[in-house]
Amino acid sequence: MSKRIVIALGGNALGNTLPEQAAAVKVTAKAIVDLIEDGNQVVVAHGNGPQVGIINNAMSALQKEDPSQGYTPLSVCGAMSQAYIGYDLQNAFREELLDRGITNMPVCSIVTQVEVDPLDPAFENPTKPIGKFMTAEEAREYAARTGYPVREDAGRGWRRYVASPMPKHIIEAGAIRHLAEDGHLVICCGGGGIPVRRTVHNHLKGAPAVIDKDFASELLAEQLDADMLIILTAVEKVAVNFRKENEQWLDSMTPEEARKYAAEGQFAPGSMLPKVEAAVKFAESKPGREALITLLEKARDGIAGKTGTVIRQ
Repeated sequence: MSKRIVIALGGNALGNTLPEQAAAVKVTAKAIVDLIEDGNQVVVAHGNGPQVGIINNAMSALQKEDPSQGYTPLSVCGAMSQAYIGYDLQNAFREELLDRGITNMPVCSIVTQVEVDPLDPAFENPTKPIGKFMTAEEAREYAARTGYPVREDAGRGWRRYVASPMPKHIIEAGAIRHLAEDGHLVICCGGGGIPVRRTVHNHLKGAPAVIDKDFASELLAEQLDADMLIILTAVEKVAVNFRKENEQWLDSMTPEEARKYAAEGQFAPGSMLPKVEAAVKFAESKPGREALITLLEKARDGIAGKTGTVIRQ
């Protein structure tokens, strides 16, 4: 039976450079169009980690070269990344659809804003490093000039850190839903969406933050009333005791089991933990909903119950 599916593409689906991205999206397109060919309605969200960093560094270099350009806000860098990642994904999806004789499915990317709470505690404790590495002296100068928090990143140098608040509302969810229901393949919520805060007169102001793309994809799936959330990552299944002698790959988890494993520290923060937490949140959001965590190339088999880790009540 066909499903409405939101897919969260991980970094391995996009590569780390422009040439890598151009090659990676062709592989990504084949796996996604497999699901469409099976009759599913698919909406695609994606990360932007390397890409937004590249843009941020480039715009910072431009400002140094020409101070009149001014500083480019992180929210604008996020918008730029959504556009150029969407450009490559659109073309790859369109080509793959046409190659299979699917000629009636337009493909589009939506620059997506995601509302966050200005009082989210994450703003008091920035945890996400962005931008280039700096020496201690460069970091002090940068912090004095910009007012942005900097700290040492795993002994590799100093970097700017930004908050990672929870998403509260997908601003363009209505447009995404209408396009998907009208037969479009929609690409949206790039990099977790552009974080924005409501100000006076309904103005949306970009926030200096990044939103976890798995949590944004989960919220999108809820707002679209999806049947399934698929979080694609670098492993075929979720494991406990990962990379230890007693490693155990999991075919399925209930939300209660997932929370127990998380409390034991089985899932790495910033890696598998947010994926599992997002999957649990979606599975509990409405009876009958389920989430799947697996490899890109295993998505079709995962939907068929042949592999991956399924989280359901």
